[in-house]
Amino acid sequence: MPKPNEDDSDKMMRNFKLIVFLTVVIPIVALTFFLEMRFEAIEDEIQFLEPGTRDAARTDLDALPWHPVQGQTLYAPAYSHIYHQSGEPRLLTVTLSVRNTDRKNDIALTSVRYYDTSGKERRSLVEKPLRLGPLASTEFVIEQKDKSGGSGASFIVEWKAGQPVNTPVVETVMIDTSNTQGISFVRSATVLEETTVNDKAPATDATSSD
Repeated sequence: MPKPNEDDSDKMMRNFKLIVFLTVVIPIVALTFFLEMRFEAIEDEIQFLEPGTRDAARTDLDALPWHPVQGQTLYAPAYSHIYHQSGEPRLLTVTLSVRNTDRKNDIALTSVRYYDTSGKERRSLVEKPLRLGPLASTEFVIEQKDKSGGSGASFIVEWKAGQPVNTPVVETVMIDTSNTQGISFVRSATVLEETTVNDKAPATDATSSD
């Protein structure tokens, strides 16, 4: 049986490379392109909208529809930037997430305020009470280019309910993916004040004595 010569070996190697290119490289490139286009489409669909504009479970209210019997004032840390390497600031996008964990009852966000490192209020993010339906959620975004908060920024969140409910989950998510080494972390809110049904003012005695 004749041994394959150098031309035959080169031809076999070229054919092998062609097969690998057709069966491996092209599908990977096509899949990468498809995923990139899909992610861009998803990003276009999930653009940040002002609270109360996404679905019927979240609506602005002119006034609370019930007398509040439960509520909280929460402090949520928000790192508008952190420091890295030799102390250089790294800007982050901050998302405040508020999730109603009650499966049957509404809650209302009555105030969401953003503060900077010095404790100065930068702006209010809720103009009217915002109703969150059962298991509904909403978010507020501080863009990466917004440097007003600083490393010690924070949110003060107030919510109320017309009857006893499960307390909502309130968290901040900080993220930056602007270079090859991304960073993200989450911080939970801390309760500053709490109001429950037991804190209602006692009824006054309308009976007058002669």
